[in-house]
Amino acid sequence: MPIAPTTRTGRLTPDDVSLDDFVEVVSEATDPDDYRHADSIEQGVVVYDAAGLRAAVTTPEGEDAVRAELVHALTEGPGIVVLKGAWDDLDVVDRATEAFERVIAAEKAAGGAHGDHFAKPGANDRIWNALEKLAVADPQTFVDYYANDLFALVSTAWLGPGYQVTSQVNVVRPGGQAQDPHRDYHLGFLSDEVVARYPAHVHLLSPVLTLQGAVAHADMPVESGPTLYLPHSQKYAPGYLAWRRPEFRAYFQQHHVQLPLAQGDAVFFNPALLHGAGTNVSADIQRVANLLQVSSAFGRAMETVDRARTAKAVYPVLRERQSAGWETAALHRVVAAAAEGYPFPTNLDLDQPVDGLTPLAQTELLEQALAAGWTAEQVDAALSAHADRRRTSAGGA
Repeated sequence: MPIAPTTRTGRLTPDDVSLDDFVEVVSEATDPDDYRHADSIEQGVVVYDAAGLRAAVTTPEGEDAVRAELVHALTEGPGIVVLKGAWDDLDVVDRATEAFERVIAAEKAAGGAHGDHFAKPGANDRIWNALEKLAVADPQTFVDYYANDLFALVSTAWLGPGYQVTSQVNVVRPGGQAQDPHRDYHLGFLSDEVVARYPAHVHLLSPVLTLQGAVAHADMPVESGPTLYLPHSQKYAPGYLAWRRPEFRAYFQQHHVQLPLAQGDAVFFNPALLHGAGTNVSADIQRVANLLQVSSAFGRAMETVDRARTAKAVYPVLRERQSAGWETAALHRVVAAAAEGYPFPTNLDLDQPVDGLTPLAQTELLEQALAAGWTAEQVDAALSAHADRRRTSAGGA
């Protein structure tokens, strides 16, 4: 990864972004000799046969070797692996799909807006928090589905034990348009201005806190628009400052790869890999995928803090200090200590990113309150509503 420009400043800046450097990184070929357990290399992507992987991990030594190979593929390699037939019990996949369809129908009947990160609201069918909804709607299918051994294998290889699973189902109908190429959660959800405030080592840390994946719930020929990828792009260190630039998007459009998937196939990739769903140009294929986002156990703090309670307690004092002439920067430092500074995790059914990629964090809410001169009662109500939008069921049951 080209990180030399940061050695003096400790930060990556827009001036560090270079298309020539990026092209040099992504022009690297995927070496088949690095992946002795792979079935093939297709368009630079490492493809595994599920049966072969299962046979290779029957001993502790074999499992260690496969895990190391998967990590190499996701870091130093193309950044993406395909597991053919990962969910080999297609009856379980069909049962999950049927449960998801019932959830979609119920949510449509209930009405309300449905935002999406990279598509127009309502363009596709999307289930936020599909993990919990499947568990509640059909616990038997949930158990059978998430008992998958290869999912656990890739997750532990990338994240170690204690990982946390989230899931979002996406149904793209014929005519559904392609996404712009992007990097993903965490830094990929922030504006360039905010991303530039993070030190260079955080740009390198962010991708190893999350594993991105998708399970094909229907056959996905190329005309249905399966995800487009740019192999090796995860290795470009300033990529979180680059992906919105038109010259990078143009390069992606000219050089991406796109692999057809069969029902039960799974794709796992480094979240820093440039990717984006393709256009569904088919006449009648509903492209159904369960999008898996697996988070590191180390992405959470050691203590549980009721930050809404903390914020409510300190806000009257902040208003007093504001009236006494404290600088805004000083007030914001207190806000940062008291409130939650990141908008996720949340309940995206209620706390939707309709006006951008992220809903409001607690810190942003408090900063707005201070700027507008809200009363303590107004802030209490706003923070309570903010907390309620993050719940997944009435009464917490």
